[in-house]
Amino acid sequence: MDLSYTPEEEDFRARLREWLAKALPGLPPKPKPEDWPGRRAYDLGWQRMLYDAGYADVHWDASPTVRLIFLEETEKAGAPYVGANFVGLLHAGPTVAAEGSEEQRARWLAPILRGDEVWCQGFSEPGAGSDLAALRTRAWRDGDDYVVSGSKIWTSHAEVADWCELLVRTDPQAPKHRGITWLAMPMNAPGVTVRPLRTLAGSAEFAEVFLDEVRVPVANRVGAENDGWRVTMVTLSFERGTAFVGEVVACRRVLGDLARVAYRNGTWDDPALRRRLGRLNAEFRALWRLTQWNVSEAEGKGVPGVGGSVFKLRYSHARQELYDAAAEVLGPDALDLDRPWVLDRLSSLSYTIAAGTSQIQRNIVAERILGLPKGR
Repeated sequence: MDLSYTPEEEDFRARLREWLAKALPGLPPKPKPEDWPGRRAYDLGWQRMLYDAGYADVHWDASPTVRLIFLEETEKAGAPYVGANFVGLLHAGPTVAAEGSEEQRARWLAPILRGDEVWCQGFSEPGAGSDLAALRTRAWRDGDDYVVSGSKIWTSHAEVADWCELLVRTDPQAPKHRGITWLAMPMNAPGVTVRPLRTLAGSAEFAEVFLDEVRVPVANRVGAENDGWRVTMVTLSFERGTAFVGEVVACRRVLGDLARVAYRNGTWDDPALRRRLGRLNAEFRALWRLTQWNVSEAEGKGVPGVGGSVFKLRYSHARQELYDAAAEVLGPDALDLDRPWVLDRLSSLSYTIAAGTSQIQRNIVAERILGLPKGR
């Protein structure tokens, strides 16, 4: 497989670098982590700048390789991450682009790209996290609407979202993977209650969402009724395929910074630490190559393949190991929340759970790549 870039792709990289060098110095100060209305405005403002410069469509109208270059270069330049736009740009938007009707693509894609609307993800439930297909939020048909009741948890960015990519059970009699439907729910609909959740790191980017007979138009259904599990697999392929590209680049940068700090404070003299950092360097280099492989596969299929699960599984653990090494380098300062990498270490604990637990990823790798039988 050829992992090199074409002249046209390298030209895109050069033009993007030039634009970033001019655009980034003019950005306003970044809001505090707990200021979610401010962060929403900041993130949407950055997205509008990308839109006006012609770079907003890379998440679904560009080739996977161009998307990879975009994520790599924006991270290297220290540009804002997608932030509050995460679900819309990297999950819901690509799913609507791949599975939605022409009318749905016209309604939802442009506002996401322009930075006009924010989406959240309403998948997990208190009793259906790792076993997502066990969800119990119910939706029944009433004329031109679905009436939805139930609850969701760990709903990303719900407190500032305009729309929710929502999974509901529309046929409780069907086998659990076959009675699910994917809906786009307006967050301002009557009956929607949002309760923010505070994480170990002190942030509140997740929430509980309670749904009390919320009416969602049938026209907001993406895919056929009861075909939501298949549509969800498209969503999760994006979540586990290319959504973490920028974070791999960031981890490689952190690793270099960590080595320099270790050299200055004397912890570099520990041969065990040097071996640990060297192994992590090899890990992230390999993960970057795996990302390129997955992108090459997506070029042919249109969506990331199951190789995204291999990436997600190994990346989650490598990230945790990276910030454990950071704690070793920092020593007692690893308890100071104001020091670099300390909050990142706390957030890294969630990576083996978020976007599909490591146990789920191992099952996917075993069954869909290795061809092993399902567990009983």
